[in-house]
Amino acid sequence: MVRDVQPSVPTGTTILALKYQDGIVMGGDRRATEGSQIASERIEKVYAADAHSVIAIAGTVGPCLELVKLFQTELEHYEKLEGEELSCEGKANKLAQMVREQFPLVFQGLVVVPIFSGYDIRRRQGRIFQYDITGGRYEETDFYAVGSGGKDARNTMKEHYQRGLSETDAINLVLAALFNAAEEDSGTGGPDPVRGIYPTMKLVREEGIVDVGEGQLAPMCQALIDVKKDRGYAL
Repeated sequence: MVRDVQPSVPTGTTILALKYQDGIVMGGDRRATEGSQIASERIEKVYAADAHSVIAIAGTVGPCLELVKLFQTELEHYEKLEGEELSCEGKANKLAQMVREQFPLVFQGLVVVPIFSGYDIRRRQGRIFQYDITGGRYEETDFYAVGSGGKDARNTMKEHYQRGLSETDAINLVLAALFNAAEEDSGTGGPDPVRGIYPTMKLVREEGIVDVGEGQLAPMCQALIDVKKDRGYAL
């Protein structure tokens, strides 16, 4: 008898978005797992979609990366045709349509779950959108996280989040959320100062997308590690 064998494919987690006083911080850990094994410790999960929006991906790596490329191409094509960016609402709706088109893959175990953040030029504020596997689109007021460590990341943000956070405080909270998720979830990778592996992080602001580089994240991660050592328990 021949049995159906579910292919083992790389899966990426955890991603999150958080509002602060100037826009949105988007972050993701760097680990991808393949079954019980670690497939990669350096995968990118947070991508600029255009000049004022970012998409982060959780789920099966191959379809996730394909979704990112197609979404970037669609936004670029629209801008070339119309001479201006698609509205923030339009981008969120377009991504919902694209996730919906991926739904047949769910029955093969190939799940794609993104978070989308954009700076709404008309409203002059950052906006966060989460999606379910059917393409349902939901706007979040302050923060959101998804992936195998998403619940732990959300719990950290729920406990420490305040509206109007400064950029530095927002980045620190995103790092703490990812750090705590990594402590509870084997599919989420924590910072690794020895090998120079740190979360991917981007800022979504009115003036555009800004990468938060390793040079900035390294000392902030080390400070967080030192605090945890001194306290002897998670933040």
